[in-house]
Amino acid sequence: MKEHFGCPVQATSNVLAGKWKVLIVWHLSFGTRRFAEIRDLLPGVTEKVLTAQLRELETDGVIKRLASNAVPPRVDYMLSDAGSDLIPVMEAMCSWGTKHLGVPPNLPRPKPA
Repeated sequence: MKEHFGCPVQATSNVLAGKWKVLIVWHLSFGTRRFAEIRDLLPGVTEKVLTAQLRELETDGVIKRLASNAVPPRVDYMLSDAGSDLIPVMEAMCSWGTKHLGVPPNLPRPKPA
């Protein structure tokens, strides 16, 4: 477990710290995705880094990993309930960026839980 010094803001920041974690969570807010789908949505991410970030998000309870015994093997990633609770925070970040940085909200909105 990461040190958070008794501060919930620090604890949340620690969970989402990482170049790709916020975007991973955002993309999973639209539904279950496979590894290759997530990789393709994140230009520039390496498979090694993506694997590490997915494992950390799973360890922190933000996402779930569902492996099936299909042939070929299939692994799906989805938000946990805790991960779904982060979506309003991300929507607020989107609104803030639009208002204060002039970044247009060109991303689709997540599906309702």
